[in-house]
Amino acid sequence: MNKLLSIITTLLVFAGLTGCSALTGEEIARLAINQVSTDDNNLIIKETSLSLKKGDEIAFWSEMDMKYEGDVALQFQIEVLKDGENLGILEIDPTEKNITLGELKTSIMGKTDWSFTGKNSEFKIEDDGNYTFKGILVATKNPTLIINKAEIVLKI
Repeated sequence: MNKLLSIITTLLVFAGLTGCSALTGEEIARLAINQVSTDDNNLIIKETSLSLKKGDEIAFWSEMDMKYEGDVALQFQIEVLKDGENLGILEIDPTEKNITLGELKTSIMGKTDWSFTGKNSEFKIEDDGNYTFKGILVATKNPTLIINKAEIVLKI
């Protein structure tokens, strides 16, 4: 009986150590934007640079915690550069996710309090190089919007 209990405990510890990253990937960078860019004169830009290899697949996750009244639309805009050359802009709606973890959402009388971690999209690396990711967060005009956390997490 003790051997069986020991084996089960070992398996549970191993699953706890490897299970989550096996399902969600390993974090390699984070863009802690945490504010809305309101116009071209007030851009809140966060960036990171990574050396990546052909075939790497980068998953973009959002970690959000916000409050607002009525409706609001959010969008991360992420400029991707390879060795300084602009490859384009990824537009990610953090609320459109294909995997969601730890979501808490309450909406009462038009007031919403919402937090979650979600996988939004993937980007396949076509060539070896130094990749830079520059991100901002934009939102529809809503003076009640409070952003407690708005981060893009890059995982591999």
